[in-house]
Amino acid sequence: MAAHTKSLVAFAHVADVERSIKFYADLGFKAENTVVASGQNTPVWAWLESEQANLMVGLASGPVDATQQAVLFYLYFESIEETRANLVQLGHAPGEIKYPFYMPAGECRLVDPDGYVLMLAQD
Repeated sequence: MAAHTKSLVAFAHVADVERSIKFYADLGFKAENTVVASGQNTPVWAWLESEQANLMVGLASGPVDATQQAVLFYLYFESIEETRANLVQLGHAPGEIKYPFYMPAGECRLVDPDGYVLMLAQD
């Protein structure tokens, strides 16, 4: 019998955990848990939550190469137009909203500080 997965949470290695916490806060995430390693002042790991969305970010052990981030994160919102407008007001640069056949309500692309591609979509 195959295993039954209960949930899945992505873990992204980042260059600066505090920077990621601040960036993802603009998308509605809150740091529900952080770990500060002995002898350090800033978190090396964080658990981020926004309703049913969860993301772990952890300090990378080496340089983060934005060209090597080969995963897309889909984030769903009630209104893609409102979300995009709010992000622009906050100083982010999301792409234009597109309406592909698989996402007729619309989606746009936003890149996080470490080069991870976030696809913001309306559900």
